[in-house]
Amino acid sequence: MTDKFLARHTTASLESLVASKRAVIALVPVGSTEPHGPHLGLATDVLISAAACLRACELLDKRGTMVAVIAPAVPYGVTECATGFSGAVSIPPTVLTAYLAAVVDGLLGSGIRHVCLVNNHLEPAQDAAVRAVLEGREGDAKKRVSVACPLTKKWARTLSAEFKSGQCHAGRYETSIMMAAAPELVNEPLRLRLPAVPISLSDKLRDGVTTFEAMGMQAAYAGDPAAASVAEGEQLIQRLGEMVCGEVLEALGVRAPT
Repeated sequence: MTDKFLARHTTASLESLVASKRAVIALVPVGSTEPHGPHLGLATDVLISAAACLRACELLDKRGTMVAVIAPAVPYGVTECATGFSGAVSIPPTVLTAYLAAVVDGLLGSGIRHVCLVNNHLEPAQDAAVRAVLEGREGDAKKRVSVACPLTKKWARTLSAEFKSGQCHAGRYETSIMMAAAPELVNEPLRLRLPAVPISLSDKLRDGVTTFEAMGMQAAYAGDPAAASVAEGEQLIQRLGEMVCGEVLEALGVRAPT
């Protein structure tokens, strides 16, 4: 069985993999380092991306014509919304775009057929910075890179009611995923005591309110983390994995399974 994590490969094993008959797809988890309430860690977004990548590997491998590997994650992003909270580390959008573009080009230069940037930090400026990596790529070069992010409407509608409401920063949506993917990183006793915070980030951002503090998210979360469950987390990871798989296949011009 092929090791799913690129970092565990040697130069020789990677060369052997790209020389095989199956196309090698690299999935890059992209996230942020920022507060996610008092019950989830700062790395929540990148861990959600990693969980989506792992599920997508399983789905892509089943096709038989390709094999997916998970590249080392990018744990920093554009996190201006979290300004003022301890642990928020934000980098400029242009820096993120340039860094990701270099990562993509390096992976493609190693013989990998396609790279998908899997982003689950949903700040609009982050999404724009990640998608900017696609700019200027035409023809075959365009087919070799994709972006998977649940902000895209066709994927957003497959997710939970809380996600679609915009009340989904460290709430039921993200907490459920973390309970399924990394339960050891969830402060379970505290989670169960947290009250629901009915603040829609998408609505606030649309109204020009740009920071958690100004939105009224004094504990850096919105939604209902106490209502989260492992079962819902498993369902959401499956849908995020399908999102990644769908974006890769669409970029490659391959018919997705029905």
